[in-house]
Amino acid sequence: RERFDFGGRTVASWFPGHMAKGLRQMRASLRRADCLIEQCMVTVLSGAHIPLSGRNPMLQEALGIRPHILVLNKMDLADPRQQPVSTEVGWASRGHGAAVTALLCLSPQIVPLVANLVGNSPRYHRAESTEYSILVIGVPNVGKSSLINSLRKLHLKKGKATAVGGEPGITKAVLTRIQVCEKPLMYLVDTPGVLPPKLEDMETGMKLALCGAIRDHLVGEDIMADYLLYTLNKQQQFRYVQHYGLTEACDDIEPLLRQVALAQGKMQKVKMLTGTGNINVTMLNYPAAAYQFLWDFRAGRLGKVMLD
Repeated sequence: RERFDFGGRTVASWFPGHMAKGLRQMRASLRRADCLIEQCMVTVLSGAHIPLSGRNPMLQEALGIRPHILVLNKMDLADPRQQPVSTEVGWASRGHGAAVTALLCLSPQIVPLVANLVGNSPRYHRAESTEYSILVIGVPNVGKSSLINSLRKLHLKKGKATAVGGEPGITKAVLTRIQVCEKPLMYLVDTPGVLPPKLEDMETGMKLALCGAIRDHLVGEDIMADYLLYTLNKQQQFRYVQHYGLTEACDDIEPLLRQVALAQGKMQKVKMLTGTGNINVTMLNYPAAAYQFLWDFRAGRLGKVMLD
């Protein structure tokens, strides 16, 4: 297919009350923040890469020009043929005038980089304080809580301090400060993921949905699976052929889901009314197959794919 037909569908707006409340709380917390760490959705759960679509411009507009670090997750699963980082850093620096630095993966460089940025920038009337207060922001399900927990484990050898999960909406409010380092004394503040109130662009919305930033049922697993197949074929990413035991690449989602259901044993029992009464018939479970296809993509089993 040369283009994807959305059939007049629109991505459902997903801006629950906790998002609006969280954004208000983030604005209130900004006066105590020395730096922002924006976690960009290079990958959620793994292989879906959207370093541009995975950012919410409303966050930059709302949260001002504090020193800003852009963290890109799990770049080991990114397509090595594409280089989004240099382009993105340049865009961020030009667009917002802040001290924006991109940092790949979860790295020990994060804490010293924050300390260096804050040390070379105004402390916003907090010069008497020697501790660092860092606001962690990003769209839903990008891994902000996981980043905090990982830094805490790395520098303090402590366990989890904030809940994590594989779907959006786990963090619903700005939490209290969480210490992640002793020297320098540094606190990170987890925040709820925030999407724009309305996603005007269907392609961007679908990329966010494929990465798990929007709950699957709001968009529809069927159209998400179809769009994923279209994207894989367009980029000539054909690992799904071998993964599911297909004879060749296909452009139609139905035979792919049939093969996924057969290969993964996705079956369901359905009652059918006949002339002699109800009987149970075992049929292929296409919705479960669509979800499996999406999950395999997010888990990196279908190759290294850049959606942007």
